[in-house]
Amino acid sequence: MLSDVEIAQQAKISKINLIGEKLGLTEDDLELYGKYKAKICAEVWNKVKDNPDGKLILVTAITPTPAGEGKTTTSIGLADALNRLGRKVCVALREPSLGPCFGIKGGAAGGGYAQVVPMEDINLHFTGDFHAVTTAHNLLAAVLDNHIHQGNELKIDVRRVVWKRVLDLNDRALRNVIVGLGGKINGVPRESGFDITVASEMMAILCLANDFADLKSRLGKIIVAYNVDGAPITADDLKVTGSLALLFKDAIKPNLVQTLEGTPALIHGGPFANIAHGCNSVMATKYALKLADVVVTEAGFGADLGAEKFLDIKCRLSGLRPDAVVIVATIRALKMHGGVTKDKLAKPNVKALKRGIENLEKHIENIQGFGLPAVVALNDFPTDTDEEISAVELFCAAKNVKFARSKVFAEGSVGGIGLAKAVESVFDEPKDFHFTYADDESISDKISAVAKKIYGAKGVEFLPAAQKQIAEIEKLGFGNLPVCIAKTQYSLSDDAKKLGRPKKFTVTVREVKISAGAGFVVVLLGNIMTMPGLPKRPAAEKIDITSDGIISGLF
Repeated sequence: MLSDVEIAQQAKISKINLIGEKLGLTEDDLELYGKYKAKICAEVWNKVKDNPDGKLILVTAITPTPAGEGKTTTSIGLADALNRLGRKVCVALREPSLGPCFGIKGGAAGGGYAQVVPMEDINLHFTGDFHAVTTAHNLLAAVLDNHIHQGNELKIDVRRVVWKRVLDLNDRALRNVIVGLGGKINGVPRESGFDITVASEMMAILCLANDFADLKSRLGKIIVAYNVDGAPITADDLKVTGSLALLFKDAIKPNLVQTLEGTPALIHGGPFANIAHGCNSVMATKYALKLADVVVTEAGFGADLGAEKFLDIKCRLSGLRPDAVVIVATIRALKMHGGVTKDKLAKPNVKALKRGIENLEKHIENIQGFGLPAVVALNDFPTDTDEEISAVELFCAAKNVKFARSKVFAEGSVGGIGLAKAVESVFDEPKDFHFTYADDESISDKISAVAKKIYGAKGVEFLPAAQKQIAEIEKLGFGNLPVCIAKTQYSLSDDAKKLGRPKKFTVTVREVKISAGAGFVVVLLGNIMTMPGLPKRPAAEKIDITSDGIISGLF
């Protein structure tokens, strides 16, 4: 089989204005970025806002493993399959980060015959949205340091500057830095650091804003530091909100592309789900719901991370409500959760599969705990045996959960028809959607609720520094905000080595900070890093481009 990038390069794709027509958009509704990419003009919302909303399908997954699950591929293939069944469909996804593209995970444009295209553009600089986020974030950092250098009128405590800088690459050497060295002319020396762009509060604001006015208001509320009296200093205090908003004037517009089969795709925003809230933009999702009868969207990593944040944060702040949730699993990943090493996953092992299926069980329970219907999508691999597939199907039947095999990677939409019909069958099932915690619960209780109900922890340990931070955040009046918990994606616990469905574990809260503009409280568990590092053999070593522009190694 051809590689992902080879399949994408050989695809015959339509000009983007023709894709827009499938959603009822005219050329005047689009701002073209070449032949195959466009942004949707801001004025379009006034034309479509009174349209009825389509059905919303959330795609999530079991706890990810190095064996692979294929959540984005499944999302794209499902959208294509629903389109094949005659539905007016749009898929709404996140933009890939350059960090994983050149690191270990690869891109996020799907795979095989279930991809969004132009794949190379989407995985690289795309329409410049991440550049806008990075630049706005670093402008705020530069203005902050300049204010301190120019006399510090706001009496900022340089020991309590909380706004770092960002870069959309994995670079562990930048996690902790000292700025302002080199004498008085170069500023005031202080400790700082870098986060990856997709963990930035700016990215969260872009993805949670309902419109430009809301985005501008959120930017002004960003807390960058505290003064000597302990009062927060915001972007509004630094008088830079207008400039920050200016940098988002194009980035706020959702991007329109297409799948290999010509299904419209809105790809906008890209927060990580392990260290941020892991969902595409509210604006793109709402546009899609007004433009299509069915919208397929995904949330990053396992259902304990992306789906929990989609439901507890994005839905809470936007009013969105899914009609169905798809949980993607693979035989390979379930066997790895059952204790099989990566080099032995091709060998049949029903016993290990049944041990690992406990991980799937927990994610099903979590989705049902939100009051939503779940469908299990088993992403096919050539090494899967009939006995192993039957074991998963029987398990789902015992749990009274719809089950379907997905072959979209190898077959495109044809391989997703069974999944599409299974999803359609739950649209009208009764729903009792509710959140994991209430707004008026304390921050500690909200964290405990997610840890116990979603992760399955027996308890939560709050380090002294975290306890102090929570008390300060609540004193400042932010105790009613939802919590965005950052933890390892590789385990339901905060220990990446605990696979499957760990029990009787405690999670450790080491740091809690406020993202006032985004509208949530960030909670760091265990040893999670907000700036990833590169692996020993990064994907960057395998990527190349010829003199005539042919790219290889990108996946």
